[in-house]
Amino acid sequence: MKAEKSEEQIKKYPTLGCCGIDCGLCPRYYTEGKSKCPGCFGRGFSEKHPPCSIASCCAKKHNLEVCGQCSEYPCKKYDNKNIEKDSFVTHKRMIANHRYIQENGINNYLKEQNARIKILEKLLLEYNDGKSKSFFCIASRLLDIQELNTLIKKAEKKIMTEGISDTELKSKSAIIKGIFTEYANNNNIKLELGNL
Repeated sequence: MKAEKSEEQIKKYPTLGCCGIDCGLCPRYYTEGKSKCPGCFGRGFSEKHPPCSIASCCAKKHNLEVCGQCSEYPCKKYDNKNIEKDSFVTHKRMIANHRYIQENGINNYLKEQNARIKILEKLLLEYNDGKSKSFFCIASRLLDIQELNTLIKKAEKKIMTEGISDTELKSKSAIIKGIFTEYANNNNIKLELGNL
């Protein structure tokens, strides 16, 4: 029997893709079992993810965490107008993430990303009805971080007022998703995957 080989981790922060995607806010990052993604160049990345020229250039060639740290960014790899086209994770903030990192540094970016990850983990633990993981991942990335906390408090208050128990995940999920969606609609934010 052949032993499973697992590529050693190359990047220090696999929750941030070389391309600027928030891997730590992706549904596959929170999947259990074989389809779980370890994040960008996390352990076993090459077995889970097809080869990526952006990741290879950034992490392997330049030894960087994200392209926004590179003196050559934006390079020809970002000339493609479909670079921010969504797949199973939102790509809508890729370019903005690079800009933020260039202007404020990766540590400041990761501080905010970690706060978003904590919010997402709370949503998945307390509100996921088994059908809402993608929605919560998108909301955690696209909604303003201060507003996320305010909207969660608003949902908690409504849940308590309506006497909904912690075990009623379907009702709790419907309430918080409704509150997020209303806020997003009022601010012209689409909480769905799709083209820009």
